[in-house]
Amino acid sequence: MLLEDILKPDGVLCNATARSKKHCLEILSELLVRSTPEIASEELFECLIERERLGCTGLDKGAAFPHCRLAGISDSNAALIKLSEPVDFDAADGEPVDLLFGMVVPKELDDSHYASIKMITQVMADEGLRSRLRSASTSRELYEALLNGSELILPEQQRAAQGT
Repeated sequence: MLLEDILKPDGVLCNATARSKKHCLEILSELLVRSTPEIASEELFECLIERERLGCTGLDKGAAFPHCRLAGISDSNAALIKLSEPVDFDAADGEPVDLLFGMVVPKELDDSHYASIKMITQVMADEGLRSRLRSASTSRELYEALLNGSELILPEQQRAAQGT
């Protein structure tokens, strides 16, 4: 699976302003429903909140991966937010978060959904890519930095997904 299969350009927001972790999840749910219009943003927001109650989705070093499983969808869908100012996200390392990669997956997971989740955590764990994402000044630049950076980090998976 390619990153661009689950993340579309309209699911990326650069220099967003959020007051809190909860506000980040609200913004994220609004972005995620752009590619999943059959789901209400309020329903998705509640699902993200419930998942966050199970344990913080902070990945450390200013990045977070809020995600949830939702009935009524068949495909994974993702969104990316770069905040203009970091917010406290209760991350284990205590650092505030300015990069959020959100994802909603079907309630019943298959191997492709697990692969998508693994891909996101690998991409967001890369310090060089996080730096490139932080230097983006527009949503388009943010999207391109993510796709270009992920190709460097995940070349084996990218080639396998393309059948080469």
